[in-house]
Amino acid sequence: MQIRRADLSDTDAVASLVAKFRVALAGLGGAVAAEDATAAQEEFADYLRRGYPIYIYQSEGRCLGYIVCRVDAPTVWVESLYVLEEHRRHGIATALFETAEQVAASYGEDTMYNYVHPNNDGMITFLKKRGYDMLNLIEIRKRGAGEPVREEIRVRNNTFGY
Repeated sequence: MQIRRADLSDTDAVASLVAKFRVALAGLGGAVAAEDATAAQEEFADYLRRGYPIYIYQSEGRCLGYIVCRVDAPTVWVESLYVLEEHRRHGIATALFETAEQVAASYGEDTMYNYVHPNNDGMITFLKKRGYDMLNLIEIRKRGAGEPVREEIRVRNNTFGY
């Protein structure tokens, strides 16, 4: 087992995981998507160009998971965290997340900010177990043409469709 910072030589391995992450993310919103290797390679290259710390978890030379951090010093955002499905619940996500927390600590921060899809119950549970239970921002968008409201969510004095 090894966690290390990813670099350009990791493009194929990490892009494969990024493509799987994007398919899983689309599925949370009810969409069906195919893996797009080209888009995933471009996304990984963009992260590297922007200087985002990307850490990979390797075992026996195989990349099993990754985490991408966006640093707006001193704030660290987790852009994405993904572990291959067959390797989940073995501490890989925890090890990657702890590595990212060390990045935040290097900027004097004791927390990170996490982008999470509201339907991603697994990630929400993962974060809550680690003490991440405070809402920070609410992302609001205009409803798409013909898009139904599945439920309403109340935040303080405001009600939003979801």
